[in-house]
Amino acid sequence: MTRPTVTPGSGTTRSTYVDTRDGTQIYFKDWGTGQPIVFSHGWPLTADAWDDQMVFFASRGFRCIAHDRRGHGRSSQPWDGNEMDTYADDLATLVAALDLKDAIHVGHSTGGGEVARYIGRHGTARVAAAVLIGAVPPLMLQTEANPGGLPMAAFDAIRAGVLADRSQFFKDLPTPFYGANREGAQLSQGVRDSFWLQGMQAGHKSALDCIKAFSETDFTEDLKKFDVPTFVMHGDDDQIVPIGASALRTAQLVKGATLKVYPGLSHGMCTINKDLINEDLLAFITSLAVSKE
Repeated sequence: MTRPTVTPGSGTTRSTYVDTRDGTQIYFKDWGTGQPIVFSHGWPLTADAWDDQMVFFASRGFRCIAHDRRGHGRSSQPWDGNEMDTYADDLATLVAALDLKDAIHVGHSTGGGEVARYIGRHGTARVAAAVLIGAVPPLMLQTEANPGGLPMAAFDAIRAGVLADRSQFFKDLPTPFYGANREGAQLSQGVRDSFWLQGMQAGHKSALDCIKAFSETDFTEDLKKFDVPTFVMHGDDDQIVPIGASALRTAQLVKGATLKVYPGLSHGMCTINKDLINEDLLAFITSLAVSKE
């Protein structure tokens, strides 16, 4: 199949693919012009999870790029490579293909791990700043050295649910993901349906492998390599990635990181509380420009 040619900086709206070294085709969308903001999505979603942020920032003079992680969405579904090192290398391939410079990398949940491992493996020569939202680093799994993490049984239960009936699992998961089980919470059927649709686009093997990737990968050493302004955003009622073993520790490991804790907000705050999150992201990005002056 013939793929459109990637021409860095040639237009205002582009949707196409890049090929990785193992032949996997990574789908991405590229909206707007200006300083690039690169978005990495969570499990089991796609680049579409960032549409609220993409429209907001592309309308304000930024170039917004979001890709479907390998095995997810419109990207290829390879049997191999569904782990953090390869996710990070795929991101590096995309960044190089588009010749992105001075980019702000924003990662949610698993995508936060992807950003961390990308910086750990590829450095910050092309990176202006990093934003980790409800992100999995430094380590989700409970270990002797990480007693605040979640036990392996929690992730085994996720695997069992995906294996038993992944369609129903992705219908049920939005409830804790978006905090719909909290008193007074409201979650539209549309958001539930979008989550299910995105989840069902992931390859079955890819989705299963990614559970191990987001839960068992230790990003401690990656975080220590951060040398760019970093904004850590996390809801203190996040039922998917508990804040104690993630954001609070990340903020200690990343030198000079700014931590903002959102009382009562869920894992899905980029959607449910998009106006608040977008404004805070904009304020952080604006502060970067001011600091350069």
